[in-house]
Order: sequence, then C-alpha cells, then structure tokens
Amino acid sequence: MMTPMRYVVLVLAIVISIHYILSLTHDGYGQATSISNLKSQWSAGRPPYKTPVPDEYYVSENVTAPSGRRANAAIVMLARNSDLNGIVVSMKQMEDRFNKKFRYPYVFLNEEAFTDNFKNRVTELTDAQVEFGLIPREHWYQPDSIDEAKASAARTDMVKNNVIYGGKLDVSCLWQIYRNMCRFNSGFFYRHPLLDKYRYYWRVEPDIKFFCDLDYDPFLIMQDQNKVYGFTVSLYEYEATIPTLWQAVKEFIHENPDLVSPDNAMAFLSDDGGESYNRCHFWSNFEIGDLDLWRGESYTKFFEHLDKKGGFYYERWGDAPVHSIGAALFAKKEQIHFFNDIGYRHEPFQHCPQGEAHSKGKCWCDPAQNFDYEWYSCLARYDKMFS
Repeated sequence: MMTPMRYVVLVLAIVISIHYILSLTHDGYGQATSISNLKSQWSAGRPPYKTPVPDEYYVSENVTAPSGRRANAAIVMLARNSDLNGIVVSMKQMEDRFNKKFRYPYVFLNEEAFTDNFKNRVTELTDAQVEFGLIPREHWYQPDSIDEAKASAARTDMVKNNVIYGGKLDVSCLWQIYRNMCRFNSGFFYRHPLLDKYRYYWRVEPDIKFFCDLDYDPFLIMQDQNKVYGFTVSLYEYEATIPTLWQAVKEFIHENPDLVSPDNAMAFLSDDGGESYNRCHFWSNFEIGDLDLWRGESYTKFFEHLDKKGGFYYERWGDAPVHSIGAALFAKKEQIHFFNDIGYRHEPFQHCPQGEAHSKGKCWCDPAQNFDYEWYSCLARYDKMFS
C-alpha cells in the first residue's frame, strides 16, 4: 500500500511529465509558461525600470569592459567649434563616470569643419576612437521648399510673444541655427555615413552633468531587453512652439494606421486616446536609442510627412516632441526605458537618482533637487502606462 507521501510524489511526477510533453508539442503552452513570460507577468503593473539591472551586467571597479561583451554603439555629439569648452566639460564627465571603463567610440558632427584645436582637445580626453563628420548641406540648412516670407512672419510673431528660440535673438541668428538643429536631429543625424556601422547611440550635448558612476553598460540593456528609446527627463512642451504639430500627427495616423505599433505609448502622449496632445515629451538632449527605430519605414514616412508641413520653420517644432511622438507610436511602451540610475542635468532640469540608486552610483547630486515628479514633469504619466 502506498503512503501519502508516495501519492504526492506520484502526482508531482505526472504533472511535471505532462508539462514537459505540452512544452515540447505546443508552442503556445511553452511560451505561456516560460520563465521570461512568468517574470513579465509578475512585474506587470509597474514600470520596467523598477526591476533592478541584473548583477551580471555590472563591471567591477578595476576592470575595463572592452575585453567582454559589447554592443554596436557610439556616443554622438552634435557640436560647433564654439561649443568646445562645453563639450570638454560634458566629455570629461562622460569619461570619468562611464566611458573610461567601456571605451565606446565618439562621433562628432558639425555643419562646418572642426578645427585642429577642437580635435586635439577632445581626443586628449579619451582612449576611445574619435571620428569627426561634416553634415551634408542638404541635411542642415533650411530647404528651398520653405516660404521664407511666411517663416519670417512667424518668427516675428514669436518674438513679440517672447517664445524661447522663437525669433532672431542676436547677430549670430540663433533662431536659424536652432531650427536647423531641430530638423537635423529629427530626421537626418542617423543618416550620417559615420553612423551607418552602428546600431545604438548615446546623445550627449555641451555643458551637461552626469552625477553618478555607471558601472554597467546601458547599451547592452537596450540590446538584451529589446529597448529602442531611453530617457532621463520628461516634461511638457511649450504650446506656442507646436500649435499644429498634433494635427499633422493625427493626419499621419489616419493615413497610415498599419504603421502604428500595437501596445504603443499613446497613453503617454494623450489623455483622450489620441484626439489631443497633452504636450508630454522625452527631453531629447539625453537619448540612448536604437538607430533602427529612426531608420525604419514607419519613422521615415512620419518624418517626411512632418517635413512637408514646414513646421520646423513656420512654427518651432523641436526634435524632442518629434522623437517622443515617433517612439511612442512606432515602438511598444515596454521598449521605452527610463534610466532611473543615470544622474543627469541639462539646465534648468535634473534627474537625481533616489535611495539605493543614489548610493550605489556614488551620486554627487542632492536627492532633494530632483525633477521626476515636479508639476511640470511627465514621469508620472509614463509610470501610469504600466499600472
């Protein structure tokens, strides 16, 4: 006669056998009961960044990472020769906090040739490869299709209304440079030949601060977890700079519904299912992204649609809302990642990691000075998408 314990063992053996057979013979069953799927169900209801980076991604303090696994990635800086001092500040912090250990290459882009002084100063700061690229004229300057009289009238109106970067602010025509930059970052930077060989990029700008040691490779997180867009700060755009942008977006969605991703991040952009834009966007002066997102058919057609509208010059469409809308529409929400442990400041806002992330990163920012959940931040809307 069998003891109760033997009955338990027998039942368990039968259950395990059935599970094993079904896993081998039914793909759907195997996927539904896989460890990764069960893990995702366990973490459902909270943002992905709440799950800590696995320990195996961290590199010990005295080890440099190039001997290990690496992503196909580069650090990208759009800079002018006059930005040199600000670039040196940013690059020195990037090296000290992250890249002296990981040695990812740098790509510098400029609409004018870089001076020898610029090249010498930045190459002295790193042991990584550094490349310098000239932006094609057709990718930078205002296209001939723009009605300059209309664009000039719009700038004049923005000046009257004190819209930031709205009009001619000084003799260097900053308004024109800014608009060219926004259009270039929206639709052309990823087409530069120097970036053809890369899959991922980290955008860095002059005069920014990195507050924390980053002892893991965020590019590998992007690669291994199938992320396509990473941010640290999100906020509301100025309404006066984008009065017709959302109407253009709605037209594109109506004409190309098949290009919009299932399980997208529309809830981050709109509080009424896409009828109106709540102006939330990811602050694109910090981006860690997948270049294939921008190179893909969906975003390519999207940018071309927007470019034909002329809003980069008739209004002041920024690359931040354009990238944010593109990522939210053409990626799944789980593919957009908040890098909670990367302390970052671009005037006047900063993200300062809190709690354990602050101590683990040896961060030097004041935790009390953190934009994450201020009234003008959109991080709470990002979090809400996963609840």
